[in-house]
Amino acid sequence: MRITQVYLIASFLLFSSFQIKSDRPNIILIYADDLGIGLLGHEGQEIISTPNIDRLAKEGIRFERAYSNMLCAPARASLISGMHDSHQDGFDINAGGLYKTVDESNYQEIENQINQNLKPIPENQVFLGQVAQKMGYKTAQIGKLEWGFSATDYQMKRHGWDYYLGYLDHVRAHGFYPNFLFENGKMIFYKGNTYQNAAKSHEPETEEAYKERWDRVGKQVYSQDIFMQSALNFIESNQDNPFFLYFPTQLPHGPVAIPSVHPDFANDPRLTQIEKEYASMVKLLDDNVGQILEKLEKLGLDENTIVIFTADNGHEIYYGQKGRTLKPYTNMETGVRFDDFERKYYSELAGDVFNGNGGRAGMKRSNLEGGINVPLIARWPNHIKPGTTSHRLTANYDLLSTIADLVGYQKPMETDGISFSDELTGLEARSGKHDFVVYSSYIGPTLITEDGWKIRTYMPENAFELYYLPDDPREEKNLAEKHPEKLKELKEKLMEACDGDLKNGHFTN
Repeated sequence: MRITQVYLIASFLLFSSFQIKSDRPNIILIYADDLGIGLLGHEGQEIISTPNIDRLAKEGIRFERAYSNMLCAPARASLISGMHDSHQDGFDINAGGLYKTVDESNYQEIENQINQNLKPIPENQVFLGQVAQKMGYKTAQIGKLEWGFSATDYQMKRHGWDYYLGYLDHVRAHGFYPNFLFENGKMIFYKGNTYQNAAKSHEPETEEAYKERWDRVGKQVYSQDIFMQSALNFIESNQDNPFFLYFPTQLPHGPVAIPSVHPDFANDPRLTQIEKEYASMVKLLDDNVGQILEKLEKLGLDENTIVIFTADNGHEIYYGQKGRTLKPYTNMETGVRFDDFERKYYSELAGDVFNGNGGRAGMKRSNLEGGINVPLIARWPNHIKPGTTSHRLTANYDLLSTIADLVGYQKPMETDGISFSDELTGLEARSGKHDFVVYSSYIGPTLITEDGWKIRTYMPENAFELYYLPDDPREEKNLAEKHPEKLKELKEKLMEACDGDLKNGHFTN
């Protein structure tokens, strides 16, 4: 069942308050890729320091109960569309690798084939870039573009982006040395990069993989450097206009690739070589956040720019090595693989030196907390009280409604999201809060309630788990038998959220 949320009054009043102050806020949304919440310093990370992301939390608001999908494509689709991923009609998530043989002669043919399979847009459907664009904002998306697994120039334009640069194919986005990228409908080639697959490296770590990774022939221009410079240029060129920059980085998604090991880790005896390289990718992401903040301060835009930082899903290990930690994820004590249900992943059992999920159960591809509880931080000087922690239940599909409020978008829109702009502005909440949020997974959907109950389905065996997260954040005590009435209640809510069929929340792409 889809819901049309009407934000006309709330957006009008919020927009009017900005008009009185004469300045509409710029918005920068930094979207990390596979960044586990436990990789951040303010979340307890002990090896990698992240002072710039920590600064966002120190000077802004941190949402403790922020959720997203368990995988990149549905997460990005929910973010951009404002819809959860367990509806009957679903998202247009297509195959990856559709551009693996592209060149200037067949580019348009490949795009046309993708576009022919796109579904029509519902009447009141709007997208992330559109709400800002329609309010006179200059919009840009730079990095790992759209939701994939392959996208087109037509999609970019209909979703509201004035400018874009990056990978339209999320399979190629697993490499960091692209021989070409897409910029506003054109292929842009990079001299010195010769790999059609952007020089994607290999897993797990072996002597051969290490040698291949550090053979720099055909790998001269690092993609994140391209994206970072483009983002800074966009900010500077639009300093006199309200702008919305959506920056979906590749970092720290693997396989591991980094131009150099950060000095912080070069001589760290706790880490293997590949772990040092992975830590350097997280460190580079943090450095890039610092560059953005520095640019805003230099241009005098700091106090009129909202910086939002979040991630698409939970942690993923790209530094697997025999005897250290393995993929598929394996209990290093027993040699038995985790199954995401009865045998849950925990860092201490899997040998993850970084504890990337912050002590939670599960990882990317799982709807356990380690797969879907993500960082969400917002900084807006003189508006958001520094050092605030919010316990509000939030979903990644709330960001569309929130940004619509912030830019003054005043039309009804079809969305499952609820704006949390009141948390950023201090104004009274006008659009309510979630009773629950819902997400799909490879074993079935999950639902988390505002008061902390969580139901998980295991569709292969028609089984259910029930947890009370305030008392059991590691999801170790299944309460399904102890609380049958609560289980029944949440089953009914989950069924309704999945449009009457739990299979709609069983991700199979």
